[in-house]
Amino acid sequence: MATTWQPELISEDLLALSLSLGEPAKDLVILAEGNTSQRLDDGRIAVKASGAYLASTTREDFVVTEVAPLIDLMEDSRSTQEDLTALLDAGEWSGVRRRGSIETLVHAAVQSVQSVQSSAFVAHTHPTHVVGLLASVHAPTAFEEWVYTDEALVIGVPLFVPYAEPGIALGRLFLERLRGYVDVKGELPSAVMLGNHGMVAIAGSAAAAEAITLMAVKGARVRLDALSVGGIQGLGSDAVSHYFDRTDMAERRRNLAGTV
Repeated sequence: MATTWQPELISEDLLALSLSLGEPAKDLVILAEGNTSQRLDDGRIAVKASGAYLASTTREDFVVTEVAPLIDLMEDSRSTQEDLTALLDAGEWSGVRRRGSIETLVHAAVQSVQSVQSSAFVAHTHPTHVVGLLASVHAPTAFEEWVYTDEALVIGVPLFVPYAEPGIALGRLFLERLRGYVDVKGELPSAVMLGNHGMVAIAGSAAAAEAITLMAVKGARVRLDALSVGGIQGLGSDAVSHYFDRTDMAERRRNLAGTV
């Protein structure tokens, strides 16, 4: 069975991240939107179950699933959404059907790609300001250029993925674009922007995943404010590219986002 229900494997970090991202005042998700995951020591991932609310999630609201079968499913053109639903089913426990989120493929894709850094945590949210930009005519280029220094340090260079139907279609496109990004840059993006959908934060720690998410929200707000008064004036790549070679900036990046 590829997917199981093992609440005892859910860490305090994953639980705390989920609850924090679900806080209504942060406006990152509403109702059962969004999902989180953590790579376990044995290579499987613990991922939020379908229909669970991040704001009130408990260890019982996660399932544990294997990565390889999900990648095989995405790479097999004959696979269907029903095949995915069956693969994510952990069975019925305490009278409740436990099934991985429809967006589990996004989490599996991250853990399947080899890169220079370890990224145990993935957080997928739908922040209103981020979705607003990603639902606009500016979506493909909205985050191409940094607009302030800390954004560059915390988020790095985001990956943009055009809209695809949640489930197997999004999983396949996400995996394709993620592999392309890593082939070029040699590392995973810290943030992935999903057209007309939301964002994905990828990090080595729960704290870093939340930091990336919150910085992306601020970045979206800055851009929307700039657009409201005539347009965006970015920093330009030359203005900040050398920051990543500075010892003090590397330390600040590590402190802010848990990355180097």
